[in-house]
Amino acid sequence: MASAATPQPELTPASGENFAAARKAMIDSQLRPSGINDPRVLAAMASTPREQYVAADQRAIAYMDRSVSLGEGRALSAPFAQAMLLQTARPADTDKALLIGGATGYLAALLAPMVASLDVVESDARLTGIAGSRTGDWHEGALTDGFKRNGPYDLIVIDGAVEHLPKAIAAQLAADGRLVTGVTDRGVTRIAIGRKAGTEANAPIALQPLVETGIPVLAEFKKEKGWSF
Repeated sequence: MASAATPQPELTPASGENFAAARKAMIDSQLRPSGINDPRVLAAMASTPREQYVAADQRAIAYMDRSVSLGEGRALSAPFAQAMLLQTARPADTDKALLIGGATGYLAALLAPMVASLDVVESDARLTGIAGSRTGDWHEGALTDGFKRNGPYDLIVIDGAVEHLPKAIAAQLAADGRLVTGVTDRGVTRIAIGRKAGTEANAPIALQPLVETGIPVLAEFKKEKGWSF
């Protein structure tokens, strides 16, 4: 008499056994219910293997609704945070774009096909070695410097939250260009978009906070702590 078949565990992102199913679950249970409805963003995230942009022992958690630690204070932002960055940015196929904080290359892989050109700045060479391939033109340097040599840019995306925006980056945004990043205020991080308040290179950028997210703060953009009395 044949024995009853052993029940098989349900495939989930945490099992690491079916990444295609995990990507679909990410779209259906994380992104769409949270207001991500841009067809290009959804299509890009449905087809890009997020598990290839983390270390091998982290692939089972690549699609969870949270940031994945990359070590030394860096992280791969949660899927919703990166989707909201892109949806807010509204990339155009005519845009000259700059991505600050390329990390392991996941957001660059999503953004590059949506724009005319993409420069990517990353300060940590360790991170650029995790992914098997890199999309866009990559440059090693301080995140707070941006990439002046190829500016100005129609679109600047910072993959992380900032406590202050350096003038050097604001100067690299073209007139009527968009800058999208996370901002933090009293411990709460939100996706924000800004445009220049003028045509001069040193014109300020007013950032408008929008949706609350858990996007990690980039250490290079933290404010220096002053003395308290």
